[in-house]
Amino acid sequence: MNPTAMLLLIVGAHALFFWSVLRRWQLMRVGSWTNRFDRIPDRIAATLRYAFAQEKMAYYQPAGWAHKLIFVGFLVLLARTIILWGRGFDPTWNLFLLGPTQPIGKVYEFAKDIVAVLVLTGVAVFFYYRVIKHQKRLTHSAEAILILGIIATMMISDVTYDGASIVLAGQYTEMCAPGTPASVGDTCRKMTELIAPLGNASEVHQGFSFFPSPAGSAMATALKKLSPDVLVILAQVGFWTHSSLVLIFLNILPYSKHFHVVTSIPNVALKDLTPRGRLPFMGNAEKITELAMAAAEMPEPTKAPIGIAKVEHLSWKAILDFYTCTECGRCSDNCPAHKTGKILSPKHLTLALRDHLYDHQDELVEREMMWGPGLEGAAAADAAEAAAEKNPELLADEREGAMRPVRYKSIDLVPEIVHPDVLWGCTTCRACEEQCPVLISYVDKIVEMRRNLVLVKGEFPHELQKPFQAMEVNGNPWNLSRMDRSAWSDGLDIPTFAEKPDAQVLYWVGCAASYDDRAKKIARATARLMKAAGVDFAILGQEESCTGDPARRAGNELLFAMLAEGNAAVLSGYKEQGGMKQVVTACPHCFNTIKNEYPDFGVELEVVHHTDFLLGLLAENKLVPKKPVMGRVVYHDSCYLGRYNDIYESPREILKAIPGVELVEPDYWTKTRGLCCGAGGAQMWMEEQNLNRVNVKRTLQLVDTGAKTVASACPFCMTMLTDGLKSQSLEDTIKQMDVAELLDLSCAVDEVSLPAGPQEPAVAEPAVAVPAE
Repeated sequence: MNPTAMLLLIVGAHALFFWSVLRRWQLMRVGSWTNRFDRIPDRIAATLRYAFAQEKMAYYQPAGWAHKLIFVGFLVLLARTIILWGRGFDPTWNLFLLGPTQPIGKVYEFAKDIVAVLVLTGVAVFFYYRVIKHQKRLTHSAEAILILGIIATMMISDVTYDGASIVLAGQYTEMCAPGTPASVGDTCRKMTELIAPLGNASEVHQGFSFFPSPAGSAMATALKKLSPDVLVILAQVGFWTHSSLVLIFLNILPYSKHFHVVTSIPNVALKDLTPRGRLPFMGNAEKITELAMAAAEMPEPTKAPIGIAKVEHLSWKAILDFYTCTECGRCSDNCPAHKTGKILSPKHLTLALRDHLYDHQDELVEREMMWGPGLEGAAAADAAEAAAEKNPELLADEREGAMRPVRYKSIDLVPEIVHPDVLWGCTTCRACEEQCPVLISYVDKIVEMRRNLVLVKGEFPHELQKPFQAMEVNGNPWNLSRMDRSAWSDGLDIPTFAEKPDAQVLYWVGCAASYDDRAKKIARATARLMKAAGVDFAILGQEESCTGDPARRAGNELLFAMLAEGNAAVLSGYKEQGGMKQVVTACPHCFNTIKNEYPDFGVELEVVHHTDFLLGLLAENKLVPKKPVMGRVVYHDSCYLGRYNDIYESPREILKAIPGVELVEPDYWTKTRGLCCGAGGAQMWMEEQNLNRVNVKRTLQLVDTGAKTVASACPFCMTMLTDGLKSQSLEDTIKQMDVAELLDLSCAVDEVSLPAGPQEPAVAEPAVAVPAE
């Protein structure tokens, strides 16, 4: 073909690409170290599941299938690209085994043609969504259209090259036979090169053939009437277009959102393998206090490595997340804050941080280049600034001896790049992370930024001041007396662990069910069911304090550590006495914290949510629901139960086991896609940023099912959904009940007479009637 041109094209394009990737690598090194190279088998499994099988693409159809088609196309056509590059040096090159006359080659030829057509189908779907039917969640840009055009052109040019070559093979035997005048001409020479990979020209099938080359033979049929000179031009254009567009596309990647083509597989492989409900551990209260005090004494306190305030506080993996963002908008499209008009958009948060890094890449890389051995992240930044202080105008590169001006001035990301309301609008529900097809994390970054605001700057919404103080003084966010913590159990004869330290099960009640009058009924129903099933359990009573979940999600890591250490001492103490083999709680926030975060404080206990526990009692026939609870019921998924801990089916199985219950689901917004109630991330104690409330939106989604009972498995969800019903004046016609309450009604435990009212129907014989539809 032209070995010199092909060599220059391949070497030059790859050199430019690797230089660009090196710059991105150097920029990534600005981030601090985090270990993501452990548990290799788990990482391989995650890569196969999310990167190659692209499991999360199924959330959006047909875009999900379109993306999978293009992805498979790239994998299959990689060999084709290598073959074409090789033919630039040797026209007969077929990558050893993939020649059109070889058995494996025929199979590959067929697969390549089918995939090329499927890729064009995928491109058509994306073109439709970007040009004809605009999707609000997408970032609309000329770059996206350009990339789609490049992909489509690569497919068409490859098929054109094949089709023209097939027709030329049929014309070759007559036109270029030895001894004919044309056989020594330039056209025949070019034809000889183009048909060389096909083998014996006289054996090349003319006309359409479904196997082995359906697309190529179809193109050949369309081109068969063209002259040899035109076919040679078409074949050469097809060959060089495909060969060069691959390399052009490769060099666009590092400067566009399509960089995810390179980074998505490593980003998935290097995902955080710790439990989803576990935030990064900063240390015990003493260590956090020391860090905060040290920061307060610094000329620029936000430089202290407490949470995220500066670029260098980001981890290298966080920067890789930024590179990998596809700008698809799935995160924001499912974010409860964004869906209700808040300033928070997970997508734009990521892009704002990424664009800041890109805008200052030269300065940041320049600073990175003078790092001392073993320095990275914040330590390297400190070293750079220390060097700059010695010579304000110039800095020395110790490895090269070059002198360059210091240009990058470290700034606070909040509020310079990220508005504080972006952070405080987050409910930490993980809907964004659940939807992200390339496993970008958002909650950890938001909470880390909150940590810096709270612990270093002392900046947080004023509504949080009272719950912070209340948790510190009385161990609950409502600042109610610790003496009243077990008042909910009056008349139920439930022992405390102080009275019965050998009890096998701890019922962890939580703050809401201990103090909130409505939530107390959840605790009483759960306790009655456990007693009826003969469970050997006790409560902590006054020894129980808030787990610290609201404080931690709000960024007050010091307060969380203080509460966690206190609870850990109590839990470990009773475990050492031979009791407390299992912890049962009806609060998903308590459940998540004790199960996933308290191990950092030495607590190793089996923690079970009350829906899992009660389902187990049903399976063992220790509880038998008999009384019908007639009516249509819709279940609301708690974020910290579902998306954080994969508990979706247990509450539903309990409801299905209750006679008379007709379980229904909202359209789309259910299970992994269920909308948050709006209470998480300490939002329970904050005012919403606008009048469009998350809990009302979620309530309306549930009401639209036609259900007359909204079931939940979280006391905070109950509060938010109850308020949502009241906002629509529906509290008298639609009930909001915990799964345990409904089961308690059906089991009629101890024949308890429950007061009738808007939130809890009375037990009636022979059935408990939920209001008619």
